[in-house]
Amino acid sequence: ISLDVTAFTCSDLGANTVTLTATDGSSTDTATAVVTVEDSILPTVVPQDITVQLDANGSATITPSQIDNGSSDNCSIASMSLDITDFTCAVSGINTVTLTVTDTAGNSVDATAEVTVEDVMAPTVLLQDITVQLDGSGNTSIVVADIDNGITDNCSIASMSLDVTDFTCANLGTNVVTLTVVDGEGNSASNTAVVTVVDVVAPTVLTQDITVQLGAGGQVSITPAQINNGSSDSCTSSVNLTYSLDITDFTCSDLG
Repeated sequence: ISLDVTAFTCSDLGANTVTLTATDGSSTDTATAVVTVEDSILPTVVPQDITVQLDANGSATITPSQIDNGSSDNCSIASMSLDITDFTCAVSGINTVTLTVTDTAGNSVDATAEVTVEDVMAPTVLLQDITVQLDGSGNTSIVVADIDNGITDNCSIASMSLDVTDFTCANLGTNVVTLTVVDGEGNSASNTAVVTVVDVVAPTVLTQDITVQLGAGGQVSITPAQINNGSSDSCTSSVNLTYSLDITDFTCSDLG
């Protein structure tokens, strides 16, 4: 008794027709039968943990091949799939994903892996130079919004700080300020801007009326100090102010 086919492989999955031949001392006869070959062995799933970084849009996408670490099957793998492939800033940190491996016979097995989502992108800090004016007291202040010319982050901004916010008469002219921006993951970036401080507040002029007497020649002269009655300025000291009068000399024709 003999068979035309005795060995089967993965390529023979399904129905296979075999021929049985029987021979006695004087004659031979044959008949066929169907041998159905099945694969009931599950795939072997080997996952691996990975770390991915969010992009400039705060997104990251993975594929099953990134999680697969050598999965195999006694025949062949038909497909691999993940339950989660897309990540955003909202899931920063450790995420558990499930890798499903299915072989050509329809057998499937699941295994889990950890995907650590990181945000390693520093904020974008674009600034603009500004000019600020001192007030009547010789002071002024700025806030981040004054120099903001495009401060963004792919996820979220946690804090913004300026190294200098207050200015006085001592800061007249150009001043370089540094803005430091920190995002929710602790990534930071800094940039500088120029703050030009100007004094546009005019001096306060206080005067007093005086009486002067003509000399023997019928003339008299006065100085600004005689008219000044405590003039001041928000920045310049009164002793450093420049004073002038439109009329300083008087004669008999100016009596009264």
